[in-house]
Amino acid sequence: MKNAPLYAITSVDSALRLAAALQVEGPLSVSEAADRLEVARSTAHRLLAMLVYRDFAEQLPDRRYGAGPVLRGEVPQAPVARLREVALPHLRRVVDAVGETANVMVLAGSDVRFVGTVECDHVLRVGDRSGRTLPAHLASGGKAVLATLGPEELAAALGSLDEVAAVRLERELRTVRRRGFAVNDQETERGLTAVGVAVPSGTIQAALSLAVPTARYSRADLPRWGAVLAAAAADVARDLTPV
Repeated sequence: MKNAPLYAITSVDSALRLAAALQVEGPLSVSEAADRLEVARSTAHRLLAMLVYRDFAEQLPDRRYGAGPVLRGEVPQAPVARLREVALPHLRRVVDAVGETANVMVLAGSDVRFVGTVECDHVLRVGDRSGRTLPAHLASGGKAVLATLGPEELAAALGSLDEVAAVRLERELRTVRRRGFAVNDQETERGLTAVGVAVPSGTIQAALSLAVPTARYSRADLPRWGAVLAAAAADVARDLTPV
């Protein structure tokens, strides 16, 4: 499990968080960036100016800041921003029910990108994953989304896997479809186990997950965790549907 550096550099962390927000959520004003980071507007402006200088951001005609050439990727920004807004209240209820950290993520090519996290209150806990990217075929939420894809979409997402790994994953995805959730037991990070469920939405390929220190993980909890996540995923899908 990754821990924050002992001598963390606050300004670097703030710049990285801001860059991740621009990439996955879309343009922000200086005031919105300041609110997101809980810093003064002058600090947010300096951070944005440095991101512009290094091509991580660019200033738009309306004076907001958007992702620059370095950050432009495959994730559609407007649906992701809406997904994060809709998902966070449901993630908080998941955390209240289960007592572990909950995440929302989107499929981006062959990866999943975390776009929102609600941390639990345990001293030993999985921290904020927002902005992180993991291989979809290893992450629990990634596997949950892959299990919903048709043959052509799945082949495109798994193009880099060798034949042995692809066959193994296909077998695992059949299990995911049968029981409704996927598990990542220390496949991406030692000491971390996660359970993921796809969001049944036609507008975006997304998933919710619980991330748990492996020391607190028990297979006996899987059915309950899967059910809590599935209910939350259904609520997110409902709230994403235009009225």
